[in-house]
Amino acid sequence: MKLLRYILFPVVPIYFLVTWLRNKLYDMGWKSSKSFDIPIICVGNLSVGGTGKTPTIEYLIKLLSPNYKVATLSRGYKRNSSGFIIADDQCTAASIGDEPFQFYNKFKAIIVAVDADRRHGISELIKQKQPDIILLDDAFQHRKVKAGFNVLLTSFDNLYVDDFVLPTGNLREPKSGAKRANVIVVTKCPETISDSEKKSIIKRLKPLSHQTVFFSSIQYSEEILNANESLALSELKGEKFTLVTGIANPKPLENFLDNEGLQFEHLKFKDHHNFTESDISLLKTKERIVTTEKDYVRLSPYFKDEKRLFYLPIEFKIDALEIFEKSILSYLKS
Repeated sequence: MKLLRYILFPVVPIYFLVTWLRNKLYDMGWKSSKSFDIPIICVGNLSVGGTGKTPTIEYLIKLLSPNYKVATLSRGYKRNSSGFIIADDQCTAASIGDEPFQFYNKFKAIIVAVDADRRHGISELIKQKQPDIILLDDAFQHRKVKAGFNVLLTSFDNLYVDDFVLPTGNLREPKSGAKRANVIVVTKCPETISDSEKKSIIKRLKPLSHQTVFFSSIQYSEEILNANESLALSELKGEKFTLVTGIANPKPLENFLDNEGLQFEHLKFKDHHNFTESDISLLKTKERIVTTEKDYVRLSPYFKDEKRLFYLPIEFKIDALEIFEKSILSYLKS
């Protein structure tokens, strides 16, 4: 796969030009970007792959839902449906996508919707549900909508400034697209990151005068859960289990479990993998399975009456928390 990416390097200038020109047309107003009379916060990235959008959205839900009627709008990647859908008890991970289904299961007080056409989805949400605020999941490149506040994520171990556009690199658009962000969050940082490392990264990112750079990390729970029980991670010591991941970057999770002194085999699948019958048959030969929360919502229907499937919860942790929250709340008040 890496070899193919290098072979396709001559395509990079073409992809760069096409995406740069598209952005320029929006910047100059030659392509229309619609604004709405409702606060809209977009969480996204410049790259393909996992930068921690789901934990960030969940953090914003927890921050805002006590005082606002919150709606999330996602594309619903790899769902088996189309068009605009508002999540209800009839929905599944297959019908609305794994991440929206995760939001729906965890946060019953909010509205969860999917639509590949974000402009249409926002209009329908306003018409049908009248939310106070809409959180756009992974819509940084969806320029048909002009979000009021843009949160740009970039991974600590793969900063967008060190990357190329597709197909050789992972960037969906040129690095100059970062200028649309209100805040930039460097995600998946080690908890031991020093102030000097932060200053070095900020210097490389070269934020504009209106942009603030924050640093976040993933905090893993000390227990694994399923619908019926919880189990302390410490109880897994001395037992070999199976780790199952269908996420873009499972390395931080691997490192965490290794550092906990746990023994496991790792079955890796592609991001948003649709588990097949043969996959499920294989997994049912395993005595204990630990997976991510996103993968759990897709796997749990196949393990309803069994106690072998667990997920490890994670939490978004950010430095300068008060400043970050103030920037979000100030936008809403304005």
